[in-house]
Amino acid sequence: MIENNIQNPVQDIMHYESDIWAVADLLLAAGIKQSDFPAYMMPFFALVMVEGRMINTVKRVENEYDITAEGDAEAFKTLYDAEECGYNNYIVMHGKTLRSICMNDNTFEQDFAEYLKAFDDVLKQLLGIEREKTDQKFLNMDGIVAELRKKGILLEVASAWAQIDLAPYDNSAITTLEEHIKRRWADISASTAGEQYTPEDIIELIARIVALKADKPKSGMLHVYDPTCGGANLLFGVSDRLQKEGYKYIKTYGSELNDALFALAAIESRFRSMSTIKCGNTLTMVPFADMENQFDVIVANPPYGTKWKGYEKEVKADKLGQFPASLPSISDGQLLFMQHILWQLADDGIAVEVHNGSTLFSGDAGSGESNIRKYIFDHDWVEAIIQMPQQEFFNTGIYTYLWIMNKNKSVERRGKVALIDGSSLWQPLKKSKGDKRREMGDEHLCKIVEALARFEPSDICKIYDREHFYYNKQSLTLTEVSDAGHYVEETVCEEGKPFVIKQPVALTVGDTRYDDLQELSSDELKAIAKRVTEEKLNLSLSVETEMDGTYAFCPDQCTILHTREDGSVRDLGCGMFAFKASTGKKNSVHKISIMPYTTGDYEIIPHHMDETANKREIDAFMQKYVFKPYTLGGNTVGVEINFNKEFYVPEKMEKAEDILKEIEELNVELKVLEL
Repeated sequence: MIENNIQNPVQDIMHYESDIWAVADLLLAAGIKQSDFPAYMMPFFALVMVEGRMINTVKRVENEYDITAEGDAEAFKTLYDAEECGYNNYIVMHGKTLRSICMNDNTFEQDFAEYLKAFDDVLKQLLGIEREKTDQKFLNMDGIVAELRKKGILLEVASAWAQIDLAPYDNSAITTLEEHIKRRWADISASTAGEQYTPEDIIELIARIVALKADKPKSGMLHVYDPTCGGANLLFGVSDRLQKEGYKYIKTYGSELNDALFALAAIESRFRSMSTIKCGNTLTMVPFADMENQFDVIVANPPYGTKWKGYEKEVKADKLGQFPASLPSISDGQLLFMQHILWQLADDGIAVEVHNGSTLFSGDAGSGESNIRKYIFDHDWVEAIIQMPQQEFFNTGIYTYLWIMNKNKSVERRGKVALIDGSSLWQPLKKSKGDKRREMGDEHLCKIVEALARFEPSDICKIYDREHFYYNKQSLTLTEVSDAGHYVEETVCEEGKPFVIKQPVALTVGDTRYDDLQELSSDELKAIAKRVTEEKLNLSLSVETEMDGTYAFCPDQCTILHTREDGSVRDLGCGMFAFKASTGKKNSVHKISIMPYTTGDYEIIPHHMDETANKREIDAFMQKYVFKPYTLGGNTVGVEINFNKEFYVPEKMEKAEDILKEIEELNVELKVLEL
């Protein structure tokens, strides 16, 4: 029979924080870098977690079947094996624990080696025990044990971990301690950039949203997937809460690229029914490719601002068609995960994803990011976006957002999107956890879920037609107009063609004068034209003719001034010279034309789904806001969401008389002080 190590099962699991610090002190004294602490701690954390799970299973079998390993070893083992949760002969059949092994320092090395060897093959692989050189390390227990032995602190470290009994705690509590370890020291490690561990209050909110929106009957099977599951705290946290909501049959699926995090999730999954965790790159290996369009619920907190250059070739190949809209910037793969999630989501499925703000607005119209948003909005899959408070996550203080994706919106919600501002719904933590200084209480969670359920305008909720987030980026060419209101096209162009200067005699470019242009060869004139272009010499350029005077470029207003033989000056309007040299021999005709002075520009204009209405909107905008002659160019439709703009509340300005009154009162006070 296994000894009962539970000292006080009602204690908060964080009372083990001092034991974690004891391990940290041992590692620090041995010269191990703080950024490496998680690599040394997580194998032992997994070890005591597995041990606690096995102890619980042993006790459950003993209580349910009134049998012990001492009484009937064969029958007991058969009943235990039926649980399919992992096996260690030392723990299950002999009741030995890490604590009991550490009590005898004379036999510790041998007992500890036998203890590790007693795990079943799957757990050995995940823990990194007896692995071959070519095997994946996962938690790398063998390597860490060897390093600790070399530094002479193996027994001390194992003894410190042996004081931590995780048997009384559920996955939610264990995850809290796990995150403390990863957060405290992983924050200073470059290898964890972009990883955001989902806190319990956010998991609770996501679970409530899923319970509100999931259409599957509670008696039916619910397939829940997390493509970036890490240690699976979000996946299993949502699953556990859904079970409490009455969803009886839940299959959980997770995939994770990081070896150590995958191992933690896979170990926990062995103590759960109907759970599958796979290791690999979700976007390229696609561990659950055979379940395209089959998951009822998908939850995810993908890494923020993480580059995907390392697997750019595979993503661009996109053999499965996961990324039908476009590809985002190479510097951030969040919108790749969003497309993957929608590709895996069932036609009546619900997805909740945690993102930072960049996925709302990064990228101009026509960019990969904007095109992805447009694709999702075109399909009407966005039901709501919820802004979370700042300082909610363990290693970032930025605003985060929940995207609620629904492929089967109710009729009254089709074509509409709710923006819910939860940024002010928080309470301070009694003790900060890294960058996490705030949490959402039950009343805050209820307010957000109620706003989503009601889907009506309120102090924190705004409802928009989805076309509200679309915009036209309309390109246009503006013809510049002089102060006198002239532009070249109007004054000197004939039938829409450029005005050609007749009988050009001399040309002055900068400080150089070229006489008798007719004597210049084509190559010489081409060289002049090139010089004008490269050196931007339009600022000091003039053309002389025999019949009608001189044409000169005036840099002040970018206008062409025509000075006649009699000395009178005519403003031809904004324009520029254009050269065209013929390819003939000497004495051939060369053209010097005056062209309108134009600039390219674009306007951001509200978009309408209806093509006729959209054209009418563009025309009306141009007539109202564009005062120069223009020609329309191409139009690109973009999509972005600006929370600050939508929820902006202008400050209430004081009345002028109140300000003057306050100034007068201050003047009176100053006079009193002067006395």
